[in-house]
Amino acid sequence: MSEAGTSTDDTDEIATVNFKVTESFLEKIDGTWKGRGFNSRSEFIRYTLRDAIKFPAFDRDELLALLEAEEDIQEEQTVDAEEARQRFGTSNE
Repeated sequence: MSEAGTSTDDTDEIATVNFKVTESFLEKIDGTWKGRGFNSRSEFIRYTLRDAIKFPAFDRDELLALLEAEEDIQEEQTVDAEEARQRFGTSNE
């Protein structure tokens, strides 16, 4: 995954960016990059940001909903399709 966000243009200078996150979020980031085979936290963040720019398919609310859904899955707080249909008043048609 070494191509994860570096430009192929040799004249493009590298910049350092600093940002703040909570310790608990940083732990999730670290668990994710290690679990997905990235070589470093920086490589994972570059890859993720590049994909966010290249494929801006989701807005912030959709991404937050996906993160919440992933947390529910990890905490085994999910429901089957029939229960979801009943809860939200939909049919399976």
